Formats: sequence, C-alpha cells, structure tokens
Amino acid sequence: MSDLIDEGATEGNAPEFSVSEISGAIKRVIEGEFGHVRVRGELGRISRPRSGHVYLDLKDDRAVLSAIIWKGAAARLAVQPEEGMEVIATGRLTTFAGQSRYQLIIEDMVPAGTGALMAMLEKRKAMLAAEGLFDAARKKPLPYLPEVIGVVTSPSGAVIRDILHRLRERFPRKVLVWPVAVQGQNCATEVARAIRGFNALAPGGALPRPDLLIVARGGGSVEDLWGFNEEIVVRAAAESAIPLISAVGHETDTTLIDYAADKRAPTPTAAAELAVPVRLDLLTWLEGQGARLIHAQRQAIALRGQRLRDLARALPRPETLLDGARQRVDTWGDRLPAALIRLVQLRRVRLSESAGVLRPALLRRAVEAERRRLAAAAVRLDTGALAREIAQKRRELDRETLRLAEAVQRDLGARRDRLAALDRLHETLGYRATLARGYAVVRAGGRLVTTCKAAKAAMALEIEFADGVLPVRADPSTRPAPGSGRSPRGQGSLF
Repeated sequence: MSDLIDEGATEGNAPEFSVSEISGAIKRVIEGEFGHVRVRGELGRISRPRSGHVYLDLKDDRAVLSAIIWKGAAARLAVQPEEGMEVIATGRLTTFAGQSRYQLIIEDMVPAGTGALMAMLEKRKAMLAAEGLFDAARKKPLPYLPEVIGVVTSPSGAVIRDILHRLRERFPRKVLVWPVAVQGQNCATEVARAIRGFNALAPGGALPRPDLLIVARGGGSVEDLWGFNEEIVVRAAAESAIPLISAVGHETDTTLIDYAADKRAPTPTAAAELAVPVRLDLLTWLEGQGARLIHAQRQAIALRGQRLRDLARALPRPETLLDGARQRVDTWGDRLPAALIRLVQLRRVRLSESAGVLRPALLRRAVEAERRRLAAAAVRLDTGALAREIAQKRRELDRETLRLAEAVQRDLGARRDRLAALDRLHETLGYRATLARGYAVVRAGGRLVTTCKAAKAAMALEIEFADGVLPVRADPSTRPAPGSGRSPRGQGSLF
C-alpha cells in the first residue's frame, strides 16, 4: 500500500487545508461580500415541513438559487410564497457545508409588481373556483330581518361608524363587532379567526349567535386589500354556516372573499342596507296589508251570509223532518208486544226441541247399552290387551258422558234464564202491566177505540180492565139525534 503513495506529491510550498477549514473560509468570504442582498426571481419547488420553515428555489432562465425562510420571518410576510410567483427577496447569502452549497436566507419578500400580484390572484381564483367554493348553489339566502348582526372590521375606522349609522336609520338591530386588522401581515389570520369564531357561538348562549355576518373594509390599493385575497379567508367565508355579506373596498375593488361570500356589497354602507329593510316602509306596508285583510274579511262574511240565506230557503222546516220518524215509532210501538210474544213462543219451541234431543236419560241408556256391548265383547275375546282397551274406552265414555251431561245442563240453564228474561220483558212492555196501574182498553168490534167520537158512534163496546172485560151496549133512547151533535136528556155517555 505504501508503494502506491507518491511521497513527492506532498512536498512543496502549497498549504494543506482540511475540508472544514475550506468550508469555513468560503462561508466567511460569501457572507462578507453578500451580507445583505435583494434578489429578483421566480419561485419554484416550495416545501413547508412541520418545523414551520419554508424551503424554496429562486430561479430565472439560466440559474437556480436555493433559499430558506425561517419560521418567524414566514409568519411576518405580507404575501405567502406560491410556486410560479415573481418576487423580490431581501436577505443574506450563506453556505451550508453539509451539502457543499450556498443559499439565501430570506428576511422579507414582496411580489415583483402589480402584474405579478394579479397573475397570482387569477391563479388562486381559478384553483378555488375549481374546488367549487364560488358556486352559486353554496350561497345561502340572507335573513329578511336578523336579530343580531356580526361585523368583522377594524373598530377604529370610519367603516363601523357608517354601518352603525345606516342600521340606526333603517332598522335598529343588535350589533356584535369582532375587531380585526384590515391590512398587513395579521389581516388574513384575524379575519378568518373572526368568521370561524362567530360560527362557533352556540345559539341561546351568553353571547348571542349572529344571524348575519358583514366583513367590511374601506377602499385601498391591491396591496392594502391583499389580506382578503388569502386562501384562509376565502375558505372561512365559504365554510360559514351564517350568511355572510362581503363589503371590502369600493365598488370597483374586487377581492376573492367577494366570490365566496353569500352576497357582495359595493360599500360597507350598502352592506348595512342589504342587511335590514327600512322600518317605515315595513310599517306602511303592514298598515296596507291590514286594511286589505279587514276588507277581505268583510266581503267574505257578507258572501257567506248571503250563501247561507240562499241555502236556508231550500231546507225543509225542522218539525217536518221528525214527522216520519214519529210515525215509525208509533207503528213499531204497536207491533212490539205481539212481536215479543211470537219471539218467546218460537224460543220455547226451539228450547223444547233441543231439550228433547239432549236428554240425560237417553244418554245414560245409550251409555249402558254401549257398556253391555263392550262387556259381551270382552267375554268373547278373553285377552289382556282387549280388556285393557275396553277399560280405557269405558273410562273415556264415562268422561264424555259426564262432560255431555254437564254441557246439556249448562245449556238448559242458560235457555231457561233467557226465557225467563224474555217473559219478564214481555210483562214489562205489555199493556197488561199498564192496566194494573188503573188504565183500561176500549174496543168496538175488535178494534181499538181511541176517540170520544168513535165511542159515541159504536153500538157496543168492550172495556178491558186488569181483572176482566166489561161489555157495554148503547141505549137507543139515549142516542143523539142525527145531526144534533148532542145526546137527549143532556146525556153525553153510553152508560
């Protein structure tokens, strides 16, 4: 091995450096010559690890420069880096000995002109639109008259005063203000936090949940309004469950939150006008609707009254509706005693027929005959199995006989109770019970006599009392002369 080493190569006046010494010397030279630089280029290969630092490349058409933005500096950037954006980065050059490369430590970064900002804005707008955050189907209708309105804006600017003044003029409502920075590095984070904070309020809690949100800011340049173009703000507006009005800038200013909001207002004052109606207009409309309602009610009552009177003329009189029912009740009342008697007789006959068929004596005789037949069969077939079978049959017949006898007794008892009940009902509803209370039935020729005129015209009457029938005949000398209307000797009776 030692033979392969050229000992002469190590001789001479050239100094010998270690790798670390060379790396340190290069680092001092680069940091000394380029302690603070501004570099313009296009961003590429952006990486954001969990540490919070940002690793990226600055490039042009001929070279690439590695760059790092430490976590603290990344949080202070007004515009977050995006791939393809042209920027001017300010920082210092240094080396990384572990990979033998040089890199730029970025301390500040701004877009390289308005054109770059607008290009980045269009690219971000297209990306968010492709996700559906700007779709009209996602937008929610504004409440007609919200009870509580949440305003996300700066508490010290003229915007909040304009909104409150316009709300007082149109329709006073409760207003909750969430103070935020409306421009600068913290604008996007605070606005997104405010929108999500209002949505996180629970309905009916100590702090009322707004029914409507207004995100407002006055006019300004593209850089001033850039916070409302940030992706975090657009996503918070799209995710808001509370209807949201965007009122950022003047009428000619457009930010990405305007596309994600449920409604865009050209100015903060116009947002207040969209939020609530005019109270006086509502009162006027309400009075007009009340007058129309009263007029409509009067007309409806008059028309229904006339309709009722027209229908009443076609209706029959109430007393005539009951005439047929009264007649039917009288007819059924006359037919009821005879029908009850016939029903009792039919039930008696049916009971007698059933009792004749189901007589216990007949059943007992049949059972005895069956026993004698079985006994004779048992004598002829003197086997143990047949005797047991006969005994079993005998027990079954005894049980069946007992069951049938009990069933017959129960049926006969029930029929007797039913017949007795029908007899009692017949006695109760019959006219003989009425005769026992002092009434009488008058007949002439077998027909009922119910009027005095019919009794006077009859030659003979039969008066039925509770204990018998009394025949009565008319005395010819006492009959009234034809057409006189009264009886001789002042008699008006047949007796």
